[in-house]
Amino acid sequence: MSSRPFVACAAPARLADARWRPGLIAQPFHSEIFAPAHEASGAGLALALACDALAAAGGDDETRQVLWVQDRAAIRLGGRPFLHGLPPDLRHRLIHVAARTPADALFALEEGVRCRDLAGVIGEIAGNPRALDFTASRRLSLTAERHGVQLWLVRLDAAADLSSARMRWQVRAAPSAAPRWNPAAPGPATWHARLFRARAHLPGEWMLCDDDGTLRLQSDRTASDAPAATAPDPFGMARATVGRSLAARLPA
Repeated sequence: MSSRPFVACAAPARLADARWRPGLIAQPFHSEIFAPAHEASGAGLALALACDALAAAGGDDETRQVLWVQDRAAIRLGGRPFLHGLPPDLRHRLIHVAARTPADALFALEEGVRCRDLAGVIGEIAGNPRALDFTASRRLSLTAERHGVQLWLVRLDAAADLSSARMRWQVRAAPSAAPRWNPAAPGPATWHARLFRARAHLPGEWMLCDDDGTLRLQSDRTASDAPAATAPDPFGMARATVGRSLAARLPA
């Protein structure tokens, strides 16, 4: 087993200082992302959040495996991860589990967060299966925190039911900004993300984008079909971005 030290997420001294932003070192161990099943926004943002957390953590996370678990309904709705479309530093260390039922997927997720040799765990479960009740959610939260392995669980076409997840997002795809050098090329993957529950952060809404593998705040909020972000940007993180689209990396 790895000797990686357990790092707990410390609560901030003042809630006013707890505005979420990309690049934070202290990240919750159990997050949920609610997304439509007809687009890859849920899996895309989960992957971006995972890469952001792993980059902020540093250490030996670049060598450990990442577990990705899907139940059969999630695979049918969104497809499997495309290995060669993943970020280069993840392609050689992805473990994919195709579970037959939501109960099987939850078992695999819990076993994954028990393994400290994993860098992190991503899960996808469709709908609101009976197996994913508050008790199952609490088991995931406690196990992830006990063993220090982060979990990002994508809930496809699901209602926001009772959960002990420490951070809960509602996400949908948003128009990409035009690439700087080739206007005809796909723009960076962009999401409208609403953080509606978090233990250590204020709720808020952001336009987030994948800046060539780095999660950024999107400064271009002028698209007519995407609402403007309501959360202020007190940290001065918003700036123009360039890079490839994560939407092209994941199956539709």
